[in-house]
Amino acid sequence: MKFEKTSYGNRTNILKFPDHYVNLAVTVSDAGVVANAEGKKIVLAGTLLGGGVIADDSKDAVLATTLVVAEGVLFNDTDVTSGPAKGALLIHGFIALDKIPKAPTAEEIAALKQITFIQ
Repeated sequence: MKFEKTSYGNRTNILKFPDHYVNLAVTVSDAGVVANAEGKKIVLAGTLLGGGVIADDSKDAVLATTLVVAEGVLFNDTDVTSGPAKGALLIHGFIALDKIPKAPTAEEIAALKQITFIQ
């Protein structure tokens, strides 16, 4: 098995107030993640994830869609090119909308009761 270390440079900070947040350790699924131009499957920080991971930590966190209720926001970019990978799911805190890849819908904001999105 070949291991490859990937460096992304500076870490993306999605927080509005970096001293007030709570993360859960999760395994980020590679299901539904599309490879970029370099062939890497990167789930970007700020991506909404769900899949029942808060109630059952044996489940993988999957991309939030209309079928999957959002439970949190991915804290750091996570490389899932080689399969599911460890990540951090923000479940409480204040997120800067201009720092995440896609603005959440009204339904997603309602589902994320302990996360506040700020301009």
